[in-house]
Amino acid sequence: MWHDKIKLKNMRFYGYHGLFAEEKKLGQIFIVNATLYTSLRQAGLSDQMEDSVHYGEAFDIVREVVEGEPKHLIEAVGEEVAQSLLQAFSSIVACRIEIEKPSPPIEGHYDGVAIEIFRERVE
Repeated sequence: MWHDKIKLKNMRFYGYHGLFAEEKKLGQIFIVNATLYTSLRQAGLSDQMEDSVHYGEAFDIVREVVEGEPKHLIEAVGEEVAQSLLQAFSSIVACRIEIEKPSPPIEGHYDGVAIEIFRERVE
């Protein structure tokens, strides 16, 4: 179990993911939370960015995926986000990604729908 985490919370992006033609044409807001499991000890001792995960670079990776190529399912978006982050930062040993669609085209009263995945580095 990893106790150190970097959290990127409530990132908002506009994307075109969904099963319905209207979603792919009009797009919608997606809210993403990413928890990156990594040791923060060396960064805490050295106070040097190269000993941590650059938050801005991680944000840009998430944005590229969510604002990028449309997918049918947010499950696929979450998988690509997780794999992209693990590939970009060798110090991340695992990540938890949550992607929310606050306004999916479903009739009824609710706050949104979301998926959450957890992926570990496979050597």
